[in-house]
Amino acid sequence: MADFRYPNNIMNILILNGSPKGANSITYHTCLFLQRRYPNHEYHVLHVGQCIKQIERDFSYSLMLLNQADLLLFCYPVYTFLVPSQLHRFVELMKEQVDAGCLCLEGKYATQITTSKHFYDVTAHRFIEENCSDLHLNVLPGLSADMDDLLHEKGRGEAASYFEFVQYQMDGCPEVDFMSNKKVAIVADLAPEDDALKGMINGFVEKLRCNHKLVNIHDYHFMGGCLSCFHCSADGKCVYSDNFDSFLRQEIQTCDAIVYAFTIKNHSMGSRFKMYDDRQFCNGHRTVTMGSPVAYLVNGKYDQESNLQMVIEGRANVGGNYLCGVAVNDGTANAQHRTCSVDQVAARLSYALAHHYRQPANFFGVGGMTIFRDLIYLMRGMMRADHKFFKHHGQYNFPQKQWLTSLKMYFVGWLMHNKKIMAKAGTKMNEGMVKPYKNAIER
Repeated sequence: MADFRYPNNIMNILILNGSPKGANSITYHTCLFLQRRYPNHEYHVLHVGQCIKQIERDFSYSLMLLNQADLLLFCYPVYTFLVPSQLHRFVELMKEQVDAGCLCLEGKYATQITTSKHFYDVTAHRFIEENCSDLHLNVLPGLSADMDDLLHEKGRGEAASYFEFVQYQMDGCPEVDFMSNKKVAIVADLAPEDDALKGMINGFVEKLRCNHKLVNIHDYHFMGGCLSCFHCSADGKCVYSDNFDSFLRQEIQTCDAIVYAFTIKNHSMGSRFKMYDDRQFCNGHRTVTMGSPVAYLVNGKYDQESNLQMVIEGRANVGGNYLCGVAVNDGTANAQHRTCSVDQVAARLSYALAHHYRQPANFFGVGGMTIFRDLIYLMRGMMRADHKFFKHHGQYNFPQKQWLTSLKMYFVGWLMHNKKIMAKAGTKMNEGMVKPYKNAIER
């Protein structure tokens, strides 16, 4: 990327590989792919998952690499909700070194790459973020990839986009060119007395690098909340005559991104926003804005609202939207609560629009859409608009359709239960598993 702030556009990246398989780790091969694609940086690797006993005996080499690094890149497969125990232990050792005054990580950056089937990858990522925050690192959002993403062009593209976004943030989020062809809808519940929220919106607009429109649902004349009458299930037309369905589709969903601005009320976005959300059922379960980035401007003590934090992250992931950030009214960034300043949110949103930035869905998105997939398929006779949408976008991705993969797994299972073959194979099984990933990198 142009004008990178590190000398000669080079930064020192320390890969902390938490997989016990070491160099035969699938996750680690995503790092190798990035290293090959962006060779101008200086890369070092610690196979902490494989060498944790040695590191416990002598931390000196790890200490040297940690002190030299500009960016710590945690790389690991998700094991039972969190990181592998070996990486967990390495985090403890890092903290011991900081407490002893031997290590200072303040001002350095940290991010992470994981591979999994997205089962509670969110809690694993949060674990690393919180511990990095304890170590006074600048925490950047990580990449949660599927185990097979590196084998596909889309997955490789997402990994490359993620790494370029990391560089952009480490460079201080320089302004992108103004995009006159892009428009952001700022959907707010803004009462006349909401001066703090109004100030946040004004500050955001000043830094935004594209056009915008303010949609104040405080003034919209809703006839009422969703009645669960399913009148809209066939054609998407709401039974109310307040024209909210048309307003939603023409004034908000035609924009390139959506920013939600609200004051926390009763541990939520308030009843007005809840009515707005419920009335969006005129779109059924169709993720009609997927691919569009979203962001939030929040007035209130967001750090105390763990359930609201989960709702905001979950709704973005289920909708297929990249969550650019949540700005809070005190202007501070907090990795533990995934908050940032208004300026940072505006910069990230502008970047996402300029570069069409997206990320793979995490546990919230994969789990939520799997539930909806099964539900819509079962109810396809009634929810015809949803059924048509899911078919068109390839969301009926049932595992029983992947018959070739199933046959391969039967064959692998037979090999693994044959003691003679396994005795001869030794470590070749792990090497065979990562061979397709090596080939993908070489291509």
